[in-house]
This record gives sequence, C-alpha cells and structure tokens, in this order.
Amino acid sequence: MSAKPGIQGFFITGTDTGVGKTLVAVALTRAFVARGLRTAVMKPVAAGVVQTSDGPRNEDALELLAHSNVDAPYEDINPWLLTTPASPHLAARHDGVSISHERILAAHRRLTARADLVLAEGAGGWLAPISSQATMADIAEKLALPVIFVVGLRLGCLNHALLTREAIRSSGLPFAGWIANKMASEMPLANANIETLASRFGVAPLAIVPAGAAPASGAAPSWADEAANKLVSA
Repeated sequence: MSAKPGIQGFFITGTDTGVGKTLVAVALTRAFVARGLRTAVMKPVAAGVVQTSDGPRNEDALELLAHSNVDAPYEDINPWLLTTPASPHLAARHDGVSISHERILAAHRRLTARADLVLAEGAGGWLAPISSQATMADIAEKLALPVIFVVGLRLGCLNHALLTREAIRSSGLPFAGWIANKMASEMPLANANIETLASRFGVAPLAIVPAGAAPASGAAPSWADEAANKLVSA
C-alpha cells in the first residue's frame, strides 16, 4: 500500500496532555508499518526523562521508536529533550535552553529522507507554550503536516475540542481528521459527546478508541487499522 499522493506524514495533537496522543501515535505507527510503509516517528519536544544505558531519554519518544521500522538516531526522533516534566517553555527555561525550530526542521528533513511517512507527536495541547511567545502550533506549522486531532472524552472536552479545532482551522494546516478516545473509563453520555463533535466538526471521527485501551503489543488494534485506511489509502 502507498500513502496518498503528497502526504509525507501527520502531526498529532490533542485537547490536552494525557488524552492519548502517544497511544494513538503508537497504534497508527503499527498500522502503517503493517501496510509496508516506512514509518518514522518524531517527538519534537519532550519534557521529562528516564535514565537508560544510552543516557537520558523520554518515555513517550522511546515508546514511539520501539514501534517504528525506520532506523534513526534518537536525536532526530526527539530533537529537544527537557529534563523537567512541565510545560515545555518552563522546562526549557529550567534547563537554560531556548527551543529553536531549526533543530526540529533539520531532524525532520533527515527522517523524511529515510521514510514514506513521518508521524510527529506534539507535547500537551495545540497551544502549549514552548517559549515566551511560540507554541506547539508554531512547530506544527513549520513542519507543514496534516493534523490528526485526539479528543480525550472527559468532562469539559467539548469546549476544549471546539476551541482547538478552531485554532487548527485558523492555522491553515490540512485537517486529516480526529480520533475520539474514551480514556481509561467511559464518561457518561460519551457517544452523545462524539455525535455533538461530529456535528460541529462536520465529519465523523477517523476512529473511536474504546475505554481502557492499552498500547498495542501485537497487531495494531482494529480502530487504528480503520483510521490508517482512511489516512493513507490512495
């Protein structure tokens, strides 16, 4: 299977932190790999480290890398690794660094040269600050990738989802679609919330992640296969 003409990857954002962006990114990576696509992964900015035999690493970035079929240096997967698990602009300040787009774009170019698709996962929500003025949205705009939007279905998600969708629309980036995640436990009236968002967005979700879903350890889950078919089938 080949990707749709002109599609070089996707940028994954969400309504907030902890809404399942990594879960979705890992599952989609597995689904793309199963289709024979060379699928590189990227966590442009990550805050929070674990110590490994190779040095400090970020857990989300390592999880993404474990499911990719493209061999690449960790520094290209995660160009900006910040030590403190906090908002990127605060974590960068604490580390005494300034997050630049150039390092991210150079890493992305190298990944693109190796892969059919690059799946980049943002940190936090769409407008999570990365400096005194810039946000994750600025990184997405520089990468110029279609956006996949993960909505964590919990109380308050409608407002967060509608505001984020409007911000994505204002960026001018292509909207690849959205994925509804029912999280660890299903909220009351979850399906009604999905219907509300589908009506407001004007499009049904690419997939619905069932409550309690865990990262895929074998084949990609059926919901990820469903989304991957819609995203990359020519």
